[in-house]
Amino acid sequence: MSERSNQQGRAYEFICLMTLHKEINKIRKAEIETNSAYHAAEHAWNTLSDELQYILTQSADAAISTVFDMEPMITENGDDILMLKIQTDSEGKKGDVRDIVICRKDVKWEIGLSLKHNHFAVKHSRLSSSLDFGNKWFDIPCSQKYWNDVKHIFDYLALQKSAGKKWNELPLKNKTVYIPLLQAFIDELNRSNISDPAVPQRLVEYLLGRFDFYKIISIDTKRITRIQTFNLHGKLNHASKTIKPKIHIPIACLPTRIVSLEFKPNSTTTVELYMDKGWQFDFRIHNASKTAETSLKFDIQIVGMPAAIASIDCHWH
Repeated sequence: MSERSNQQGRAYEFICLMTLHKEINKIRKAEIETNSAYHAAEHAWNTLSDELQYILTQSADAAISTVFDMEPMITENGDDILMLKIQTDSEGKKGDVRDIVICRKDVKWEIGLSLKHNHFAVKHSRLSSSLDFGNKWFDIPCSQKYWNDVKHIFDYLALQKSAGKKWNELPLKNKTVYIPLLQAFIDELNRSNISDPAVPQRLVEYLLGRFDFYKIISIDTKRITRIQTFNLHGKLNHASKTIKPKIHIPIACLPTRIVSLEFKPNSTTTVELYMDKGWQFDFRIHNASKTAETSLKFDIQIVGMPAAIASIDCHWH
């Protein structure tokens, strides 16, 4: 993600937080935790043009009433204080993809929002000569066979980097880097899946986080804010003592098996993963820099999801 996109993403977190705070306080008491992530988001917001601030404000406004309809615990007028906070980057490294957390500590309840501005990517994980993706993704360390298979690829990239080569100067990148690296990735994922049937579930929990959440996506060109409901463990959409949700959100099933894992037709850079329960992902690998580097980055996209994951488009006024 470019620095500009990153700043716009942080700014979107800020305006969504402020909009939530404003609207909740019309109904009940709410406070914001002003941590380092809050200050970074506030700074990003202040760097935007008036025009982009107006656009993101419209996007945030459009989603609020729908979130309230799904989560009556937010608007229940209790004596306790509802807290709002932007999560720090360290939380994301621990498997929590939620950008904003809304909680009521006195009743031990919380939900989270994952915010996206004009993109749908899930993760930007890397492969390198030392990053053990198996251990990080699904708690199974990569085999020695995997490390042997990728060693010559990263040795080659290290030589190109030391020579100061640009990525577009490397000959036969598909044959020398992309294809063998993705094949090693495919083989290792299949080996892990054979050794532990929990791999499909753990993989999705790594890609989407260990906590249930609502994904809120601003699609500026269409003037809509899309809300997707990732209620994978039944933690979302609870009734309060006095109010039931106006919108019912079902629980979506996690996968139990890998159906297919192979190269996308006519592609040397993308692997398609099909699992049961309706889960489908694309893993596109690329060099994230103009110069040769000793690691490559995945752009991971959700291609298919269970029907139980609702997608609600909120149109801007």
